[in-house]
Amino acid sequence: MKKETKLHVREYGGILAGAERKVLLWLAARMPRWVNSDHLTLLGLTSMLLAGASFWIAGSHKLALVAVVIFLALNWFGDSLDGTLARYRNQQRPKYGYYVDHVIDLIGTTALLVGLALSGYMSPIIAMGMLGAFLLVEAEVYLATHVRQVFKLGIFGFGPTELRVLLAAGALYLLHNPWVQIGGYGPFLLFDVGGVIAIIGMVAVMLYSAVRNTRALYKAEPIRA
Repeated sequence: MKKETKLHVREYGGILAGAERKVLLWLAARMPRWVNSDHLTLLGLTSMLLAGASFWIAGSHKLALVAVVIFLALNWFGDSLDGTLARYRNQQRPKYGYYVDHVIDLIGTTALLVGLALSGYMSPIIAMGMLGAFLLVEAEVYLATHVRQVFKLGIFGFGPTELRVLLAAGALYLLHNPWVQIGGYGPFLLFDVGGVIAIIGMVAVMLYSAVRNTRALYKAEPIRA
């Protein structure tokens, strides 16, 4: 049996993590042998690119929002199951998997937010602000993983799966109405409001994580007289 090489410990912080892990293991046990992790990784990337394209198309053809939800589900299937399948079959490639998965996350999220910016359902400035905040969070996560060997998937109960669920729910709500009123003010674009909240949340998470990791590293490496 091939020995597993671990680059880091994975910590799952999402509220759906426990149920999700059981579902992924169930799927991995029943996946056809001809399907491998690379196939699933490619599915995850392709579906996220198509989700972004569907948002763009939805600006003129509203029913494309249904396609957004379908592609987000396919993205979850491919992006979440690829690593589980590799571990289930004891076919891990830790460095390759870590690098490819996160490059794809960067490409896919950029495509999704560009699609939103072009859709008319989110102001381009908000979409670009979300992309900037996302890149800040990802950079801090990658640095923390490198120096602490702990890769956190989610914080405060929210991880990639929970965010997909919220995004899919928002896309379905757009079929009803893309505008909201807040405290008698507005109307505002629903995804602009959500985007501002997401930006504030991501920046707060990045700062919280940066302070926590800085303190932990400071204590782990005391200066000796």
